[in-house]
Amino acid sequence: MASNYSFDIVSEFDRQELVNTVDQVVREIKGRYDLKDTATTVELGEQSIDVSTDSEFTLDSVHNILREKAAKRNLSQKIFDFGKVESASGNRVRQEIKLKKGINQEVAKQISKLIRDEFKKVQASIQGDAVRVTAKSKDELQTVIQRLKQEDFPVALQFTNYR
Repeated sequence: MASNYSFDIVSEFDRQELVNTVDQVVREIKGRYDLKDTATTVELGEQSIDVSTDSEFTLDSVHNILREKAAKRNLSQKIFDFGKVESASGNRVRQEIKLKKGINQEVAKQISKLIRDEFKKVQASIQGDAVRVTAKSKDELQTVIQRLKQEDFPVALQFTNYR
């Protein structure tokens, strides 16, 4: 048995769940008494969500609704990168919420360093915006996954292609 086992560490989110989340947010804004007359818009783009509303107070309410709906659909809060609030025409405010996908080089290096330092029989290699982890034993890979789940990285981690 000289075969190696491996898995990939990635940072992704389910696009359809995000579409459903934004849809629920829009519905709740239309239905809520305190937000009904604010002419708030929430638009999902390819890599961001654009929010336009009448004040920073209602923007905070939209943030809370978005976070709550995303959590109910098992989307990590770490995928949202709230940009700065900009003034728009007619006393309105707008904000772009970028959607984080993929593991950047800095975080990938942190992950592979942690694996190198704590697990001598496990190899980690950075492949684009993912990290491939290989070992001779499935048990060691399970231990690595448990250890990484304890860490608090700035991105949401998923473990895929386990073989």
